[in-house]
Amino acid sequence: MARYQRHEAREWARQHLRGVANVIIPSYSRDLKRLNEKGIRHDVRLEIEYGFAGTLLVSEVAITLEEYRQFFEWANDEAKGRLMLIHHASFNDLEENIEAVKIAEANGAELILLSYPPNFYPTTSQDIYDYTKAFCDATNLAVMLFPVTLWGFDRVHPSDIEAAVIRKLIDHCPNVAAIKAEGGMPNVMGFVECYRLFGKELVVTCPLEIDMIPLAQLVPVQFSGTSNTEYYGAMIPRIFRLLQERQFDEATRLYWQIHPARKANAAANAYVPQTLFLHRMLWKFQGWLNGFNGGPMRRPTMRLNDAHMNGLRQGLIRSGIKPTDEPNGAFFAGRHPA
Repeated sequence: MARYQRHEAREWARQHLRGVANVIIPSYSRDLKRLNEKGIRHDVRLEIEYGFAGTLLVSEVAITLEEYRQFFEWANDEAKGRLMLIHHASFNDLEENIEAVKIAEANGAELILLSYPPNFYPTTSQDIYDYTKAFCDATNLAVMLFPVTLWGFDRVHPSDIEAAVIRKLIDHCPNVAAIKAEGGMPNVMGFVECYRLFGKELVVTCPLEIDMIPLAQLVPVQFSGTSNTEYYGAMIPRIFRLLQERQFDEATRLYWQIHPARKANAAANAYVPQTLFLHRMLWKFQGWLNGFNGGPMRRPTMRLNDAHMNGLRQGLIRSGIKPTDEPNGAFFAGRHPA
């Protein structure tokens, strides 16, 4: 259970939502019929070793509610309070998302990243407000709003979730505690607007390290998440600590050092503006390059090819980050096959 009451969510976030949070994509058995406990526990341990403060337990994959319960139970047991677990509210509809958040509440979740179902097609800002409020009213956990182009809400407002809707949700939902501000990408105006309007009330985060590292040298940024920063191993938590210590020259040096990997990541994910979908197998491969479990994934999933894998591997090498020596094919078995 969370360490705070619903009405304390914002105070909790201001005090405890700090550091870098990335993602854990669930690992599966070789026959894909069940989850892989050893692989999941391995990933939690490595998160802690690399200095991540929290992680999103990804649900935007082929996983049942009962399996998501197992995923949370094992992650919570392995973390033992050393890693903030973030619930991914990305199930099929509002009802299933409410059922899933109850599972997360009972198994160690401290924060929710609120997504929207692919079949949700709002035509007005009121539609977006109504869905979001209904979800927030159904949980006691702190909710992180997530304006982003992935939802297709730009037909309602180009910022994806307009500031007036966010203002109304803040006023009516005391557990709205943070904003993952990616509205109107690719630019930083969504973050700037949210930070300017709501930064004194909520934690406003820039999850994309390409923007976060420069912005944190201009305005205080206490939390960055969630994203696939495991691709860089322990580097982003390291840079974030330098930013908190105002060691901007060293943070900037490392920013440019990892730029080849950043460019490789951008190239591998260049499809996103057209598909409005994240390649979770590719993200899992990125983590595997730096020691995470990897392993097979269920259909439906986008595929990996050698151009993707070799480009990402070479990006790390050119950035001075040593990836695994194992061949690409070993990813599909994983480090702890079950």
